Amino acid sequence: MAIHKKINPFLKQNNDTGFATNTNTTGGRFINKDGSYNLVKEGMPFIKRFSLFQDMLNLPVWKFITVIFIFYIAINIVFTFFYLLIGPQQLEGLITGSYWKIAREIFYFSTQTFTTVGYGHVNPAGDAANIVSAIESLTGFLSLAIVTGLIYGRFSKPRSYLVFSDHALISPYKDGKGLMFRFAAFKDKHALSDLEIRVTTGLLLLEKETPVYKYFSLTLERSKVESMPMSWTVVHPIDENSPFNGFTEEDMKTADVELYVMLRGFDDVFSNFVQQRTSYTFNEILFNRKFIPMFRESDDGQTTILELHKLNLHKEV
Repeated sequence: MAIHKKINPFLKQNNDTGFATNTNTTGGRFINKDGSYNLVKEGMPFIKRFSLFQDMLNLPVWKFITVIFIFYIAINIVFTFFYLLIGPQQLEGLITGSYWKIAREIFYFSTQTFTTVGYGHVNPAGDAANIVSAIESLTGFLSLAIVTGLIYGRFSKPRSYLVFSDHALISPYKDGKGLMFRFAAFKDKHALSDLEIRVTTGLLLLEKETPVYKYFSLTLERSKVESMPMSWTVVHPIDENSPFNGFTEEDMKTADVELYVMLRGFDDVFSNFVQQRTSYTFNEILFNRKFIPMFRESDDGQTTILELHKLNLHKEV
């Protein structure tokens, strides 16, 4: 049964989240840990929904390299097939031998033509081979231009380079309790300025005996900082103005609590604003825990050391 009696009825709701309120139209969390929306779109052809450029810019590095490598091998196999189709006699300089040895030589010739290396060991002699090699050279030029643009786009795309704690904690705060999570910039010599953070929560509540999602903006101890060279522990005081006032772990679960975190800051390196999203669901909110400090003084006393490996460390209180 959804929580409904423990919410302060005078709390101002946030109706600008863009999330649904009907429980029958949503499934799982709204925002994934990596900041992407937990949403799959249907009803239109895949070709209209698919964006090759955006997807390639956002792929993990290993996937990006894999896609480029597979495309390179596949396109050369295709052109090798066309050369074999028009006949190996259209190419001069081929080493005689078995069919597979000739096919291998043609594949190597294709890679040289595609990349415009042109070692000269094999060259097209007939009109058909010259036409195919001309098309392949043009395809190689265009492919190189596209890949170069993608690589530049990936390097020049502003990124926040922030890592968030795996859990949010309900910890002692002043004379009461507070909901806390923390994050830090993990790149050396990388720091954001003019940071602003907003945290919204979604709760499953009863409205006229019908379960619906309600959204509330959480009041934070601090929502802005001028710069963040170290870590930042974000604190929401749980008081009479908090939607979590009086909540237990079971209440969190029953109300299907999810925190939506949006952070925005200015990056001096990219000279642009960057932003990052993440979320915490009820099973990622731990009660009666406290974060362990993650910075210390260097042995010579001249430097502060930020211990990123302690970002997720906490203890019971």
